[in-house]
Amino acid sequence: MNVIISNKQQNQLSKLDIDVIKNISGVYQVNELVEMFKNFFYNRMILDVTAISGYTDISKFKIIAKELDVEKIIFLLPDGSRLCTSSFLADLISLGIYNFTTSIDGIKYLLKKVNKYEDVVHIQKQAQKEAKVENENIGQNVVVSDENAFKGPRIIGIRNATDSAGATTFIYMLKSELQKSGFNVISIELDKNDFQYFNDKTMLSITTNNLQNTIKQHSSVDIVFIDINNLKDLSICSDVYYLLEPSIIKLNKLVKTHRYLLEKLRGKKVVLNKSLLSTGDISDFEKESGLKIIFNMPPLDERKRNPIVRDFLISVGVLSQGNTQSGNENNRIFGLFRL
Repeated sequence: MNVIISNKQQNQLSKLDIDVIKNISGVYQVNELVEMFKNFFYNRMILDVTAISGYTDISKFKIIAKELDVEKIIFLLPDGSRLCTSSFLADLISLGIYNFTTSIDGIKYLLKKVNKYEDVVHIQKQAQKEAKVENENIGQNVVVSDENAFKGPRIIGIRNATDSAGATTFIYMLKSELQKSGFNVISIELDKNDFQYFNDKTMLSITTNNLQNTIKQHSSVDIVFIDINNLKDLSICSDVYYLLEPSIIKLNKLVKTHRYLLEKLRGKKVVLNKSLLSTGDISDFEKESGLKIIFNMPPLDERKRNPIVRDFLISVGVLSQGNTQSGNENNRIFGLFRL
């Protein structure tokens, strides 16, 4: 069942023929909406953004992206507003919000197919081009002062949910696969020095205090992987994946020493790593743990190129089938957004 939240676009949404479990209308503080729906079960939410008090402020969307599962939310934007610009949409995308449109047809499409990053990355590229042209016209270098504006690379965080779940090697294999596909990629680990053993200049070991400066210094790269370790503020990441090694000893240790961690992982993007579980085992594990597993990665030899690593990158929207960076350009400015 679905949820509809409407305000100025209520008449437009009344034409949407879908099963609805909850339908509310009006203007709400963003924290009100979070409290209302963070523990509410629904399949998809259609959110008329004019129902959010102060909806032109990107910080309101940042709260939604942090507290709710934005993969389930379709954002209906008012056509012709300042939200319908490549710069504002790029800000949404940097928060992990990929499902937005201005029309009922767009909503119907997104109800059938959830957007991935690769479906909207062209909007970020367009925003970068426009910012560059604008600044060149006034004889200045590109300077982005808004802290919420798109700053270049897609930043993907990887964290071990169980001890030694393999984040270091996992990042190395992801980085290597993307580089072989023509992408400019770096990897960063925080407050550790495990990367040094790979003897790879694109794998950096830094302190947390130097993270922002390091990102700025590498603003021209396409993707940054971060072994986030104990980093508390994850807002710098567009996506965060939690690695869980499903061995008996690791799981029992997790439950015994961090009894509430499984609950904290609910709603997160959990990847089974170094996993020998079958499809049936995974289904049972999901029922017992309450987690949703987005990918099952078996033990791999990092010295070889493993096709399943590419499968993972495709499944999370970093790569598309058969595409490298050079072959994945999208000339549309807004793509689905124009529906």
